[in-house]
Amino acid sequence: MTQQQSLIGLFAQTSIHAGTGQNNGIIDLPIQREGHNGWPCIFGSAVKGALRARAESTYPSENGKTHTSVLKVFGGDTAENQHAGALAVSDARLLLLPVRSLNSQFKWVTCPAALKRFKQDSIRFGIKQDFKMPENPKNDQAFVTSGVSTEAIFLEEYRFNIENQDLLGLIDALLPLMNEVESSDLEQQLLIVNNDNFNHLVEHATPVNAHIAIESATKMVKSGALWYQETLPPETLLYIGLSAVNSREPSAEDNIRLPAEAVMGCINDLFKTNTWLQLGGHETVGMGWCAVSFISKED
Repeated sequence: MTQQQSLIGLFAQTSIHAGTGQNNGIIDLPIQREGHNGWPCIFGSAVKGALRARAESTYPSENGKTHTSVLKVFGGDTAENQHAGALAVSDARLLLLPVRSLNSQFKWVTCPAALKRFKQDSIRFGIKQDFKMPENPKNDQAFVTSGVSTEAIFLEEYRFNIENQDLLGLIDALLPLMNEVESSDLEQQLLIVNNDNFNHLVEHATPVNAHIAIESATKMVKSGALWYQETLPPETLLYIGLSAVNSREPSAEDNIRLPAEAVMGCINDLFKTNTWLQLGGHETVGMGWCAVSFISKED
């Protein structure tokens, strides 16, 4: 089967709330997380829904019917035209988490486990990554780029001793996923911590905001209208993998099916003039906007 693959970087420009619904814990509206490690993510179904919504706005309906290109790429949506889509979308996985620091406005934090998974995912999607994998730092240690001069770095309330490493290969691999980020900025702000410390930060360093509703007449808080909502912060870097095959219309001849290259081309076309994608909820208050970057096998 002919297949086309790409990696897409999703670089958050605003807070993102891809939620799981209500929760009985302290946080009423938590974000989506991976089941086995608790790392924040955005499920593939939510990402695919956002891509389809973008496609439907780019390719308007024809005579009240969904545009043919949308049906071929994302699948049929009626009883008369039901078939699987030609595009497979992975979960959006976390790669860099911005964490508050006393040394600067924030640091982009990652860990060897996240980098190893990114490298494996890149191979799976046909993209070669040549950066050298760092070792797992000690519990009180963090790796920074060679040339960054400081004795210690503070993340939230934690102090880390600094060790300089050659991370230029890693920076070259990350920059194509981060729309309009300068290499010098990433060199100064990239930080690699121990896998266990990263687990702690992704659980406790995500913003949690209180929300209320006000009675218009009294200008007081409505009874029971206080809730806490978790978000992913701006500057978070996630990535997804896309796999495209030939379109699957059951009654179509092979010579009129959309080939895999054209399916992936339709997705690329969505972001040629507008490189933004909205993910998750609360779009009307500005949440969920990401800058989109493509890395294909040819690149």
